[in-house]
Amino acid sequence: MSASSHSTYDVCLQSLSANLTADEQQTQMLRCISNTIDETRSGVDAFYLIYAASLVFFMQAGFAMVCAGSVRLKNLQNTMLKNLLDACGAALGFYTVGYAFAWGSTDPGANGNDGTNDQLTFAGLSNFFLSDLDRKAFWLFQFSFAATSATIVAGALAERSQMLAYLLYSTMLTAFVYPIVVHSIWTDAGFLSSFTANPLLGIGVIDYAGSLVVHVTGGQTALIAAYVLGARKGRFNEVDGRRIVRDFPGHSIALKMLGVFILWFGWYGFNAGSVYYITIKSNSVLAQNALVNTTLSAAAGCISALLAKAWLSERITGEATFSLTDALWGCLSGLVSVTGGCAVMRSWSSIVVGLISGLIYLWGSSVLVKLRVDDAVDAIPIHLCSGVWGALSVGLFAVPEYLQLLHPGVTAAGWFYNVNDGRLLACQVIGVLFVIGWVTVLMLPFFGLLHYLGWLRADGLDEIVGLDISYHGSSMPVDYNTADDNGSHDQYVAEHRQRRQQQREENQKRGTLRRRMLFLDLSSSKSDHRRPTRQQDGGGNVIGIEEAATEMFYSEN
Repeated sequence: MSASSHSTYDVCLQSLSANLTADEQQTQMLRCISNTIDETRSGVDAFYLIYAASLVFFMQAGFAMVCAGSVRLKNLQNTMLKNLLDACGAALGFYTVGYAFAWGSTDPGANGNDGTNDQLTFAGLSNFFLSDLDRKAFWLFQFSFAATSATIVAGALAERSQMLAYLLYSTMLTAFVYPIVVHSIWTDAGFLSSFTANPLLGIGVIDYAGSLVVHVTGGQTALIAAYVLGARKGRFNEVDGRRIVRDFPGHSIALKMLGVFILWFGWYGFNAGSVYYITIKSNSVLAQNALVNTTLSAAAGCISALLAKAWLSERITGEATFSLTDALWGCLSGLVSVTGGCAVMRSWSSIVVGLISGLIYLWGSSVLVKLRVDDAVDAIPIHLCSGVWGALSVGLFAVPEYLQLLHPGVTAAGWFYNVNDGRLLACQVIGVLFVIGWVTVLMLPFFGLLHYLGWLRADGLDEIVGLDISYHGSSMPVDYNTADDNGSHDQYVAEHRQRRQQQREENQKRGTLRRRMLFLDLSSSKSDHRRPTRQQDGGGNVIGIEEAATEMFYSEN
């Protein structure tokens, strides 16, 4: 029988030395049992974090299904590839420098976040390329968070952006922008963190699983990107001085439904996994509370958005209609808003947070339409608006006893529990302003530069015929809900194919010209044993080698 099949007592008993006294043997026995328990706890914590990270990363499939169901069929492949590029860019960016800027020089949760660190830094400066990092399960968990923040932007830019832009922004966001937000709020060296020895206003910003850090960061980036990119063709028009808003419904409500359920499922890993160490008793209490509140807020947000939209439609048209899409997005809004405080709230509070988040989503969506900001999946109202509400709700509903479990040094509570102390709410407001300001300062010039270089928006004709045909050579049947005028889709496709054929011919000519230049260069080099720089044309005039190749090409064609 292997040693691993014996009990801890038997293994430790066999390891005792016979030359020791009884007291020494007892001490060695206790030390052996203690070390075994520590190793077991370390293994359980690592497995818990790996499992939670797997659930969070599986949310990428949920985001992909939501985007797939929300776009038109002609852009399906393009949208799926861009969701994949989000995860790939996030992995590379967070591996190289992102994790180092976020968590370098810190030891998250190892000492119970007892608030003893008084050395504040703007960014981490170690663990680049994961060097000297032992707890790699923690990197995996944090990477899945970073990928989530990047993927939020994907839906807002669907159906009209170039491929290169996706890879560039996801790398930029996860390598530089998002890590600074993480370091400032979640580490024991951040200037807004509640884990430091001298936190802001004596409390610091409290964002348990990322309503502020993850969702507001991603939502604000989506807002900037959608504003710079502009609306899809035909989304907003003016006819006889009247503003016309045209809906582009996605091709599959079933994929939306599947995506939301996947996201809801993955959110359990998102929120419960944020305790990091499950073997600590107080953390297990927080994780269980987080899971219950996550469920209740999602349900409340769904019902709130569904009934509120039905009431609005009845007031406007005289007939109540129940929108499945609004119910789904309300569910996601409830999940986003409760993420920041799900571990430190009571159950009734999470229901209130979810109910309000459903209304906030509807309000945010209507404001975007009025401002003519086109968001294909309503990522901005879901993540930015509900994320801001979620961060502020912690300052209202955080329960003192749960806060003590999460942040032992914090003595404050939500404003509803102590109306004479608004420090926590003030810290949350400051945190929201910092995140929005930081993201705007970096990402507005970034997307502006992409737009200036022509790397952000797809060509107008490519957008009309569909990015699947333009970028992926798709021969799939496409939907005809495409043009912003009375032109037929077949005419646009024919024009697109004609232009592509012209481009191919031009590329072939350029390729032939380059080969001619190479041929002249090699021929002259063999005869003169050196690289010539001048040739003669048919009239005896001295010309450069490029001109000679061009003349030979056009004389033959």
